[in-house]
Amino acid sequence: MDTPIQYRKFEHPDITAKGETRALVRLSHLHTLWFNTGSLCNITCKGCFMESSPTNDKLAYITRDEVRPYLQEIKDRKLAVKEIGFTGGEPFMNPDMIAILSDCLAAGFEVLVLSNAMKPMHHKKAELLALKDQFGDKLSLRISIDHFTPARHEELRGVGTWAPMIEGVRWLVENGFNMAVAGRTLWHEDDVQERAGYAAMFAREGIPVDALDPMALVLFPEMDEQADVPEITVACWDILGIRPDAMMCATSRMVVKRKGDEGPVVMPCTLLPYDTEFVMGESLCEAEEAVKLNHPHCAKFCVLGGGSCSVAD
Repeated sequence: MDTPIQYRKFEHPDITAKGETRALVRLSHLHTLWFNTGSLCNITCKGCFMESSPTNDKLAYITRDEVRPYLQEIKDRKLAVKEIGFTGGEPFMNPDMIAILSDCLAAGFEVLVLSNAMKPMHHKKAELLALKDQFGDKLSLRISIDHFTPARHEELRGVGTWAPMIEGVRWLVENGFNMAVAGRTLWHEDDVQERAGYAAMFAREGIPVDALDPMALVLFPEMDEQADVPEITVACWDILGIRPDAMMCATSRMVVKRKGDEGPVVMPCTLLPYDTEFVMGESLCEAEEAVKLNHPHCAKFCVLGGGSCSVAD
């Protein structure tokens, strides 16, 4: 008996299970360079694609000395990088985080940190205020608020996670930080309903975020590696009316450091931190090759879901 097609998908880098040519995305220019700061997090969330937790250290803390060569490569090669992004895990658990942020900001980049705004961030308030005083809106934080109701937020993040997150958000607001919010679409509410719910919550909590602005409130499509999703062929661009250069991997790369490795490596994007098939090399130069859309996340999150962790100019 033949293996069902859903189990044969994404096996070949160039050909789909139906024998069609797989789509790929070429790097148009490097706008955003992401660093994964490490997979450790202060909480364990349901459905976290990174599997971050207080015990998952499969990705080691990246150090200041490991970040600096990438900043130097950008300068030496005159790359068009405008933004440096940090994700985890929880970035503020990385002991070098403030020093790394300072280096990136001092080099003139816009810097975005994805955080849950809980205890690890609270412990860095004085240092963050100093960075804001020096660099102003060059430093931005995007805070994860999975749903606009405490119950559903805590359904994913755990009991007792809403109050410290809101405390952190209020502190950022009171101190004038450049801030955005990331939510999830797990509950099958349509975009209008979800944005209206966030808008009402923002008003109640005094959070000056425009819920109608898709970059101020980013609603991420759900990802499930076990779900049966279609493979993306070269014909799909015209069928779907989507341009390859609109994909995240057309303008971004991510640096990760795996536990036990001698140093960091470069991946196509923030969604594939563990998959060794997608390691592109140790330098940004090596990571300029085209990305073959050979993973369910490529289809579900980016092509069909319209998701992106950043926006390119």
